[in-house]
Amino acid sequence: MEQSNFKVYSMECCEKISCPEEGRSCVPHTDLPRIVIVGGGFAGLNLIKGLKDMPVQIILIDKNNFHQFLLLFYQVATSGIEPDNIIFPFRKMFNHYRNLVFRMAEALKIDSANNRLHTTLGYIDYDYLVLAGGSKTNFFENQRFKDNGMGLKSITDALDIRSKLLQNLEKAAVNCTTEEKELFSSVVIVGGGPAGVETAGALAEFKKHILPKDYPELKQEDMNIYLVEAADRLLGFMPEKLSEKTRQYLTGVGIDVWLNSPIKDYDGFNAYLENGKILKSSNFIWTAGVKGISVEGLPADAVNRQNRIMVDAYNHVHSLPNVYVIGDLALMQTTKYPNGHPLVAQVAIQQGKNLAVNLWKMMNKEQLVPFEYRDKGSMATIGRRKAVASIQKMQFAGFFAWLIWSFIHLISLMGVRNKILVGINWLWNYLTYDRGNRLIIRKFEEKKKEEHFLFKN
Repeated sequence: MEQSNFKVYSMECCEKISCPEEGRSCVPHTDLPRIVIVGGGFAGLNLIKGLKDMPVQIILIDKNNFHQFLLLFYQVATSGIEPDNIIFPFRKMFNHYRNLVFRMAEALKIDSANNRLHTTLGYIDYDYLVLAGGSKTNFFENQRFKDNGMGLKSITDALDIRSKLLQNLEKAAVNCTTEEKELFSSVVIVGGGPAGVETAGALAEFKKHILPKDYPELKQEDMNIYLVEAADRLLGFMPEKLSEKTRQYLTGVGIDVWLNSPIKDYDGFNAYLENGKILKSSNFIWTAGVKGISVEGLPADAVNRQNRIMVDAYNHVHSLPNVYVIGDLALMQTTKYPNGHPLVAQVAIQQGKNLAVNLWKMMNKEQLVPFEYRDKGSMATIGRRKAVASIQKMQFAGFFAWLIWSFIHLISLMGVRNKILVGINWLWNYLTYDRGNRLIIRKFEEKKKEEHFLFKN
């Protein structure tokens, strides 16, 4: 491809661009096809990589100016690593891409009649629009869970959890009664998927190795860690043998696992299970559900209750020309996946790559390639030297699975610096049993609770 193809838009400054219409976003003019991508997660990034050398203009829209490696959020939340080790700025990531423009904004509404996307920076005209905004925590319309608990779907969530856990441990250290020490140091985690299991395992290590050194005022038995799951087993997408192995690992490190136990309420101090059990804790982490981050202007019949958007085998939204959805937002129903593909990184990565190929084929009027998910396996870590992995027809548990998990996650991080820093951090933690990131950088501001401790009433 000749370099001159890019000079149409890539070398212009915003000051040189005429924006005659009020409300238009300031982006470089181009005579090439413009592909607007909303969201810089796994799906959006892999789509962009596939379009790198094509004669198109790419406009990336994201509310943050960085990519987040969500698979390690739990380690930030539990003081294992620092947040800047798992995020990477878009502008640095794509500073060698001559056909990409980044704008930090939020998508608001699709005007399909005029091929326009309205954003917080104004509208942008598109030839192709790709929604890859991912998902956010789904509290299932329970305002008490939302107000009194915390999700784990962004780096901000992870920092909030870390700050609140550490702040509450400080409160526990200065309280005299056993009840209050248990209340502030204990943790309820709702959801037995990878995020819940890995968070529980990391907190078990914190309790064993950090609590006695940092908080001599507290006993290990003061800190209860509860993992609550509504289904009859953990990691329901994995073979049953590995689900049971996960439960054994967690109970072995002191996690109180509650299966077949839907939660019905949380008041900020007490979690009420439907079986009548009450779990006392001022720390409530919700990992039990997600919903898509959608925009206005989509057909009502294309969006389901979890805000996932119905797409065909080519990730196209029916009745909306040139609008595509990939990643967690996409609901592609197939014989093998009647409820859509699992919300995992590999689906997003593969859909991004497949759509890049199909966009090129569309422009050249060639036969499109339907998306077919190639399941490369799944894994989860339960803490030090313990993990489970299901790869093809092989199943692993224990130290070898932990090595596989560690290697895959390390090489998947963006940036050489991040890989090195996380690798050194993990090695230090492994050798010293220490976590060196127990800092309250910014305090977590509690929402005002209307109720007092139940045990004081």
